[in-house]
Amino acid sequence: MTHDIRRLWLTGLLALPLAACNQTASGPVPASGASVTPSSFRMPGGSGCRGEIARYRAVMSNDLAMGHVNQSVYNQVDRELGPAEAACAAGRDAEAQRLVHAAKARHGYF
Repeated sequence: MTHDIRRLWLTGLLALPLAACNQTASGPVPASGASVTPSSFRMPGGSGCRGEIARYRAVMSNDLAMGHVNQSVYNQVDRELGPAEAACAAGRDAEAQRLVHAAKARHGYF
């Protein structure tokens, strides 16, 4: 009997965190009622490295405007995108995209 109770207890204990994984997180709502991203924000199109760089720049600009990153982080990302833009302009798409992905990873945008 004690073994059965222990098994049920452990099963319930282990099932609880797994059940939490099925919950949908809505995140905090800004106190002002404003959305996190303005309704006017549009993600740039484009393909390859040009599109990838344009989209990352748009997200970073939005995050700076919304106060999600500070100016020094924005400036650092801007500097990191310089070599990616140069590689892209030189036709080295894979290298440029690799540089963008590395910058995203460093700053938590993956």
